[in-house]
Amino acid sequence: MAYKTLADLSSKMAKIDYCTLSTHGDGGTIAARPMSNNRDVEYDGDSFFFAYDSARSVSDIARDPKVGLSYQGSSGIVGQRPFFITIEGQGELIRDKAAFEAHWTKDLEIYFPQGINTPGIVLIKVHAERVHYWDGEDEGEIRV
Repeated sequence: MAYKTLADLSSKMAKIDYCTLSTHGDGGTIAARPMSNNRDVEYDGDSFFFAYDSARSVSDIARDPKVGLSYQGSSGIVGQRPFFITIEGQGELIRDKAAFEAHWTKDLEIYFPQGINTPGIVLIKVHAERVHYWDGEDEGEIRV
């Protein structure tokens, strides 16, 4: 079994545009939705996503910052298994335009037409505490 580093996982995550963000809803329910990282991945344990302040994900994180992310990718080789990465961590809501600029890509304008000046925009930061991966026969966990 070959153990992977955060740098190894970062190169795989950069090829995956969408992941699933899971939060804790009212009464302990779990809510999940797709989120795009817009290939803004130089993974060091932090993931960033844009949302509207009115989104359920934002109110869930404000109430309970414990979140999960799940990624699924393909090796690109027929007959090989896909790989999976799950992340448990803490969500943080950022409303700072300098942080928006640091993570903005032009593709986001489809969702936020006024760019970083879109009213009600918020940046969700997920700081990993535990990263678990499955890649073919390799499986491992990284504590961040």
